[in-house]
Amino acid sequence: MTKTAIVTGASSGLGFAVTEAYLKLGYNVVGNARTRARLEEAAAALGNPENFLPVEGDISRPETATTLFARAVEQFGRVDILIANAGIFMAKPVVAFTVDDVEAMLGTNVKGFVYPAQEAARHMTANGSGHILAITACIALQPNVKMPCFMTAVTKGALDHAVRALALELAGSGVHVNAVAPGVIDTPLLPRGEENWAFFRTLAPNGKTGVPQDVVDAVLYLTGSDYVTGAVLAVDGGSTTGVW
Repeated sequence: MTKTAIVTGASSGLGFAVTEAYLKLGYNVVGNARTRARLEEAAAALGNPENFLPVEGDISRPETATTLFARAVEQFGRVDILIANAGIFMAKPVVAFTVDDVEAMLGTNVKGFVYPAQEAARHMTANGSGHILAITACIALQPNVKMPCFMTAVTKGALDHAVRALALELAGSGVHVNAVAPGVIDTPLLPRGEENWAFFRTLAPNGKTGVPQDVVDAVLYLTGSDYVTGAVLAVDGGSTTGVW
């Protein structure tokens, strides 16, 4: 039976790369983004495959998560994988975060995992199998004085612990829960310019940045494993190994 994955934040960056990878493997993919227009652009870039179902909506809202799973089951029969990828990153001093900034990051980064994970837990435990995977951030695992990351630590750091807690809770149900914590990955969301990228390379001890395929490989490994659960896999050029 063809497997089905739900990917949030599927219209660009890492979400698009993960979506493309699953489609190439023959999976059905239900892609979520805030607007229909962005999903239609992504679908066109993917070649408008029949096994890609776009479902727009604010992932911080519980009704969006409910709709995602309902549409996936209606179209494809079941959901095997949830990739909670949608996220916001802001590099600001702690005193510079506005109320809107805080609410946006709590909404997308935390609620955008909690509500889909609840739906996944209900659906997958009933099926006796499944994978829930969060995309977090290595800088939440190991903050770096070169880049302020207070709200990322609050939100993505919370997900790292939530993944471990949920992995334990669902361990006897056949559902695996893991996370990938990327470092600096070259996506269109990051600023261009050699000066910026020279700085980004200083954030890892190996002096490198990553590409989307690095994260895709980690996602495919974790969602293909019937043994690994409760893991937070850093894909970060060594950034979380300590201070250097």
